[in-house]
Amino acid sequence: MWNATALGTGLIFARFSRRVARIVFSRQAIIAPYRDMSAFEFRIANRRKSEIIDLEAKVLLSRREPVSGGGTQRRFYELDLERRRVTFFPLAWTIVHPIDENSPLWKVRPEELAESYAEFLVLLTGTDETFPQMVHSRTSYSWEEVVWPEQPPEFR
Repeated sequence: MWNATALGTGLIFARFSRRVARIVFSRQAIIAPYRDMSAFEFRIANRRKSEIIDLEAKVLLSRREPVSGGGTQRRFYELDLERRRVTFFPLAWTIVHPIDENSPLWKVRPEELAESYAEFLVLLTGTDETFPQMVHSRTSYSWEEVVWPEQPPEFR
């Protein structure tokens, strides 16, 4: 009986004592002018009083693409980021994917993202400074949640 109680208490404690990142993501992502090109961007903010150390971001583009023989297949592309990792994350960070000729977004129009049911998947991983414990946070932006400029710049 005591073993079952101890086991149950340990499981409940382990479940509810886990640290949660509590990162806030912007409601929408944007395609905006960036240096001499455009970029896919979104903002994140830390809602904790403690800092997150070695926060790393991964952003994937997921879209349906035609395959030989007919039909479509969902493909995933990891986006190169201007800065993939920050050492200290006390307040806010704008995550930027420059759209250059190596980007899967190069010369892509909003209609193409809509037709392919594109979605941007975001995963953040870091260490909570208070309790040296890994924390994770994730979100996604569908093609409908990406704001494009009124008059898109000419793609170079």
